[in-house]
Amino acid sequence: MSDSAHRMLIDGQLVAARDNREFPNINPATEEVIGTAPQASASDVERAIAAARRAFDTTGWSTDVDQRIACIGQLQAALRKQVDTLRPTLTAESGMPLAMAFMMGVDPAIEAMSYYPDQLPFLELTEELPPKEIFGTPVRRVVRREAAGVVAAITPWNVPFELNLRKSIAALAAGCTVVLKPAPETPWSATLIAAAAAETDLPPGVLNIVTTSDNSVAEILTRHPDVDQVAFTGSTATGRLIMANGAPTVKRVSLELGGKSALIVLDEESLQAGVLTAAGTICVHSGQGCTHYTRLLVPAHLAAAATELAKGAMEATPYGDPLDPNHMMGPLISQRQLDRVLGYIDLGRAEARLVTGGGRATQFDRGYFVQPTVFTDVPNSARIAREEIFGPVLSIIAFDGDDDAVAIANDSPFGLSGAVFSADTARATGVAQRLRTGTVSVNGAPWFDVDSPFGGYKQSGLGREFGREGLEDFMEIKTVSFPA
Repeated sequence: MSDSAHRMLIDGQLVAARDNREFPNINPATEEVIGTAPQASASDVERAIAAARRAFDTTGWSTDVDQRIACIGQLQAALRKQVDTLRPTLTAESGMPLAMAFMMGVDPAIEAMSYYPDQLPFLELTEELPPKEIFGTPVRRVVRREAAGVVAAITPWNVPFELNLRKSIAALAAGCTVVLKPAPETPWSATLIAAAAAETDLPPGVLNIVTTSDNSVAEILTRHPDVDQVAFTGSTATGRLIMANGAPTVKRVSLELGGKSALIVLDEESLQAGVLTAAGTICVHSGQGCTHYTRLLVPAHLAAAATELAKGAMEATPYGDPLDPNHMMGPLISQRQLDRVLGYIDLGRAEARLVTGGGRATQFDRGYFVQPTVFTDVPNSARIAREEIFGPVLSIIAFDGDDDAVAIANDSPFGLSGAVFSADTARATGVAQRLRTGTVSVNGAPWFDVDSPFGGYKQSGLGREFGREGLEDFMEIKTVSFPA
C-alpha cells in the first residue's frame, strides 16, 4: 500500500488504487526508486470523473464565489505549511535543481494562487449591452461568464508542481470541477497537493487527483463524454491526439505545447548579453522547458564571436547534483529522455558543426546527465533547428539583416516564446512585434508572471494561461435577453 502522503484524491477521500497496484517513482539524479504512487485503473479514473460531474451538476461550487475564494485560500495555506517537504520532493522526482524549486518551482507557485480569487469580482460582472429593438421587439441583454464544467487537467514532468497548480487553481476559481492527472515521472508533486486539499473544505468531487503510468487509462480523460474540457501541457504530438480524441464530443481544448524559440541579437553592442542569456537559459533545468531559447540568431559577421562566447559560457556552467544550491542544471528526467537528446545530438553532428559538449556527462557514475552542447553553422532547415529537443542543446544560426532574422525566427512550426537584443530599443521592439510568438522579451526583460497571459501561436498551442485570459479559458459566455 502507498504511504498516505502519496495517495490519490477521489471524491474527497485519499485513496490507493482499487486494486492496490502501484508504479515506481525514480530519482533521475541517482536512477534509484524513491518510492511508489498509486497505479490508477480505468475504474479509478471513471470514479474521479463521476465525482467531478456530480459535484459540478449538484452543488453550488460553480455559482458560490465566496466558497471558491475561501477554499482556494485554505489550500494555499495548507501548501505553505508543506514547502519544506515540497521542495526536496520536487527535486528528488524531477531532477529540478533545488535553487530553481525556490525560484519558481514551489514558492512562487503557491503565492500565485492569490491572483485567481482576486480576479473573480471582475469575471463575475455581467455586461449589459445597449437596449435595442430586435425583430420589432424592444430588448435588454446581458452577457454572463459561467464555468465550463468538468475539466481534465493533464500536466507534464518538467515543472510539475507549478503546472499542477496553474491549471487546477485557475479552473477551480472559474467554477469548474477538476480531475488532475500528473505525468507518471512526477506523481508526488500531485499527491502532496491531494494531501493538502484533503485538509480543506473543498466539497467532495470538486478536485480529484489520479496518478497512473498507463497511457491507455489516462486517455479516458480525453474521450469521456462527462469531461467538458481538456487542459493539457506537453508535446505537440500529444496535443494533436487530445484534439482528435475530444472531437467526437466537441470538447473544449486548451493546449500549451512545444516551442523552438529564437533569441535574436541585432548588433555587436548587445552580443555578449544576448549570447549569455541564450546559453544560460538553455542550461536551466537541462533545457527541459518549452520556452527556452534553443535557437540563437546572430548577424553573419558576428557568428564566430558569438560561437566563442557561447562555448565559454556553456563550458563554464556548473551542473550535477540538483541539491547543490550552486547548480541550475541537473539531470534529464529519464533514460528515455537522455536517449532522445543524445539522438538529436547525433543528428546535429551531420547537420552542423559541434562546438562543445555532444554526449553524456562522463564525470557522473549514475544519473541522466548530458553535457551542455553548442552547434554552429546550423541551417534553419536542420532538424536540430526545427524540432523540440528538450535538452541543453543550443543552435547558432547566422542571418543577414533584420528582415532575414525575422524570416528565420518565424520559419518554424512553433511560436511560443522569443527574445530580441539590441542597443537600439526601438529597433528591437520593431523586430519583436514582427515575431509570431505568444511572448517576446526585449533586452532580457522577464515576462513570466501570473498576471500576464501565456500561450503560443501555431503548433505551440491553443488558448492562454495566466492573466484574466487564463481564467476566461475555463468559462463559457452566455447572452440572456429580456423584454425591455
